[in-house]
Amino acid sequence: MGDMSNLLHNATVDTLLERRSIRKFKSKPLGDDVIETLETVAQHAASSQFLNDWSAIRVTDPAAKKRLAEIGGQPYIATAPLLYVFVLDEHRNAAIASTKGVDTTSDTFTLNGSYRYSQAQNDAVLALHAMETAAYSLGLGCVILGSLLNDVPALIDLLNLPEYTYPVLGLAIGKPDQDPALKPRMPRSMQFFENEYPSNNETLLAGLQDFDEEVHRYYDLRNTERPVDTFSDQIASNAVDPGVTSKTVAPNAKRQGFRLER
Repeated sequence: MGDMSNLLHNATVDTLLERRSIRKFKSKPLGDDVIETLETVAQHAASSQFLNDWSAIRVTDPAAKKRLAEIGGQPYIATAPLLYVFVLDEHRNAAIASTKGVDTTSDTFTLNGSYRYSQAQNDAVLALHAMETAAYSLGLGCVILGSLLNDVPALIDLLNLPEYTYPVLGLAIGKPDQDPALKPRMPRSMQFFENEYPSNNETLLAGLQDFDEEVHRYYDLRNTERPVDTFSDQIASNAVDPGVTSKTVAPNAKRQGFRLER
């Protein structure tokens, strides 16, 4: 990571600078006070138009946790002391609107459109990130679980997600039982621009070679036998990954009542 000697430091900044994904947890359960704190902090995240259009499902049933681990292809999911799945949620708002006489089956109903879908998704991510940061500040560790989207229909069925909801991300939380190295971050010059986006790729990618080398020197605890692929190689691999794409998202979203073309 680049020179950080000029950074201002306080407890919040240092919590964010030191965050790393934790995939091995001590078995000790977390107290109700911790759970209440984390959930309340998540509720204080920003919300588009104050629609509060997200929800989170706390998964405690061992069989359900095991199934989530199967869906995600990651056994440690089943052992997390605290496990959430955040969902974008317009179902609750649709129910509220119905009590005020809104016809949710009409063409004038907008909570199932692509704009609200994307904004609700953003709100769910903001809430999850607030919870994650709060957990780290309490000495806990977390890992965000995009892998749960490997099989969205199975996830929807497992969590009994109703119309106008859609899973966004999972979050596993617990006392860390590992101490991974901080993953490198790309140079700020590649990610922060002034006034406008760089007009040529040579400027945009200046510093990429050094960043590739830094990433390649990083060793992931999931595979300590070899260095990590360079950042460029990771991007190239994911650029043709046939995993979660619009071809899979759109049909699953339609199943949940969303009309993403709107």
